[in-house]
Amino acid sequence: MTELPGIVIAGASGRMGQMLIRSVMESDKMRLVGALERPGHDWVGQDVGVAMGGAALGALVYDDALKPMAQAQAVIDFTAPEATIALSKIAAQARAAHIIGTTGMTDEQIAQLEPAARHCAIVRAGNMSLGVNLLVQLTKQVAAALDEDFDIEVIEAHHHHKVDAPSGTALMLGEAAAAGRGVDLAQVRDAARDGITGARTRGDIGFAVVRGGDIVGEHEVLFAGAGERIVLRHMATDRALFAKGALRAALWAQDKAPGEYDMLDVLGLKR
Repeated sequence: MTELPGIVIAGASGRMGQMLIRSVMESDKMRLVGALERPGHDWVGQDVGVAMGGAALGALVYDDALKPMAQAQAVIDFTAPEATIALSKIAAQARAAHIIGTTGMTDEQIAQLEPAARHCAIVRAGNMSLGVNLLVQLTKQVAAALDEDFDIEVIEAHHHHKVDAPSGTALMLGEAAAAGRGVDLAQVRDAARDGITGARTRGDIGFAVVRGGDIVGEHEVLFAGAGERIVLRHMATDRALFAKGALRAALWAQDKAPGEYDMLDVLGLKR
């Protein structure tokens, strides 16, 4: 019987890292070969299951990614932009798929992934849930159908620990709305309002951000016209859905040529 694809989880001690580890261990389609943490972290050198406060899982936590990556077919990475860029080079060296859920990356940082994509499959998405990616497609379609008489606002809410704003998902939705209208989001993005801002500019795509409590993720796209509003909304109540999407991406990427992909590719929603 063919051996199951080996998976490495980056950022093992984080909430998503631990969720991903549990999800891989529960899957009958893949196996955990190791986890990653930064040098000097207390977990390094321990069995990841023990580090998480449970039984041994037979996989160690490493601070050097190359060793576990040499045994893996994919690495799942919900960390930070700088760590993701560094890990992309190792994934390329190991010819392992790099599944990236890291948010807050600038255009310049995203561009730094391009060399690695010549040697391995990279699946990068601001959100890996099926529902959100359907919302992205719907946003593009509705934006294409409506003219600038309808103002577009992307409204998102997350827990108080989240460090980037707007969220990667909100930016995905903004990009989808801009694409539907045939414009560049960078030219029409209205990211913040405070004080006497003046009237809204026709055609702008606005962003509003909420941070509080333990909100997993809520995203809404509002199309506001004269006398009517259209609201598209997605609410996540369990971050396990993001792990599920990431695992699906890791399996999908196994037979894919080097290149850059997203969850629309994984879910077969590209048009």
